[in-house]
Amino acid sequence: MVDAEHPPAKPHWYERYVMPCLAELMGSTIFVFMGCLSVVEDTLGTGRMQPALVHGLSIVPIVVMLENISGAHFNPVVSLGVWLVGGMKLIMVIPYCIAQLCGGILGAALTKAVASSDNYAISAGGAFSVIKTNAQIGPALGNEIILTTILMLVVCLSAVNGETKSPLAPVCVALIVTINILAGGAASGPCMNPARAFGPAVVANYWTYHWVYWVGPLIACLISTLLMRFVIGDRQMRLFLK
Repeated sequence: MVDAEHPPAKPHWYERYVMPCLAELMGSTIFVFMGCLSVVEDTLGTGRMQPALVHGLSIVPIVVMLENISGAHFNPVVSLGVWLVGGMKLIMVIPYCIAQLCGGILGAALTKAVASSDNYAISAGGAFSVIKTNAQIGPALGNEIILTTILMLVVCLSAVNGETKSPLAPVCVALIVTINILAGGAASGPCMNPARAFGPAVVANYWTYHWVYWVGPLIACLISTLLMRFVIGDRQMRLFLK
């Protein structure tokens, strides 16, 4: 029981504001490092299989390790989406996004430090190089929007929404990331995470059609937010028809 005369101490400012950002930095660094390295060192020519499994499976231990500190977003559009559906405070959105983008750069830099130089050059450091011509922009952008919307709905419904929140959320997110990459790899990658695209783009200086990997996920974030706020969110989350 809580002693009424001695209520529990409020969390220290370091635990409320600094630790969560450090957790996002750490998690994003590990995720991008694993993801980029899986692309760069795919010397067996497994196609989408190795990147899909590594990107997906790496999510589970990273999320379990850090979710109680920061919520384990590791993705700017996830942080934005979680805020838009009422799952976090506005004051933390920009610090989270900065930490995630810095983590993306650090992860990509670590990949460059340990990867074979020949493989690194061929794969553009794990940057997204699927789009080669202007004719591919439309399908690639549509792919990013659709698959990121699915990812965001899985995140919101399994980790934020009160009526559907589940302890299996890390597994659900890992599975949908793996499935999305296997399903849509030929169209755009897919990325679904601007931090994952930004890090290797900076380190490898590869910016060809980079904007697709920002615009697509941001549009998807808005679509998923509208669905949660107006259609399938719980009563606390929905804005109407409560």
